[in-house]
Amino acid sequence: MRQKITKAVFPVAGLGTRFLPATKSIPKEILPLVDRPLIQYCIDEARAAGIKEFIFVTSRGKSALEDYFDNAPELEKNLRQKGKTDVLEILRATDVESGGIAYIRQKKALGLGHAVACAHRLIANEPFAVLLPDDVVAADKPCLQQMVEAWEETRGNMVGVMQVDDDQISSYGVLDVKDDMNRLVSARGLVEKPSLADAPSRLAVIGRYILTPRVLRDLRNTQPGVGGEIQLTDAINQSAIEEDNVYGYRFEGKRYDCGSKAGFLEATVDFALKRPELGDQFARFIRLTAGRLGADELKSAGLKTATLKSTGS
Repeated sequence: MRQKITKAVFPVAGLGTRFLPATKSIPKEILPLVDRPLIQYCIDEARAAGIKEFIFVTSRGKSALEDYFDNAPELEKNLRQKGKTDVLEILRATDVESGGIAYIRQKKALGLGHAVACAHRLIANEPFAVLLPDDVVAADKPCLQQMVEAWEETRGNMVGVMQVDDDQISSYGVLDVKDDMNRLVSARGLVEKPSLADAPSRLAVIGRYILTPRVLRDLRNTQPGVGGEIQLTDAINQSAIEEDNVYGYRFEGKRYDCGSKAGFLEATVDFALKRPELGDQFARFIRLTAGRLGADELKSAGLKTATLKSTGS
């Protein structure tokens, strides 16, 4: 019987320092994108791809994240008494059945590779997914679902990839492309955060992975790399070199870097405009705001009045 991808690891141990002071008491993953926390978008995407077991790699101060996926009996009782069945239905999306979710502590911040390796006992000898909640992907078919369908043909390691500009290349893991087959790309290897001169391509890895158990074994022997951290990219690169089974997948959809303030704001605007109950009102607000901005303010932001006034139309 062919194995399915039913387990996913969510590395959520980071301190979220770019969003201080908000993240002093609230985990970054709970920050709301419109009215749903970042982690909910990630969970919904995983469920659509067939994930049944959710493994969170956490750290101190993440109790609010754990509470989010727990039952809220008093709140639910209050909503039922008030006849707010529509809100109760929304809450059900936050439920994860007993035994379907596990929390593991990463005691030291040693990098993404180390965080993923912390889950090795729960993964055992199965292929698994890794999703980074910082990356939110808006797509008609969820990103991980696209990747799982492509993985059924390759059965190797797969990373979600997208083309990035030259000035961004040093912020990503980058594919060394062997064969380009349109959506699917075979890789000779991966390079973590290369300089522009050393980058083997402009195909950058985003926070979506499907990995073989071998990667977990390699991570235990992986030495600290870029930034003095244990890099997940380095272990995947080892598989590419020794087993020739690493692929990039050009997903359909738009990715937002919600680990940065600018990316989070861009996602908030786009997601709000697409909401039927919010879009028209919010679009009017943006057009009015654009009309109030002076030419100097627009120029300093690199924007054109005509572009802003057309938003939401």
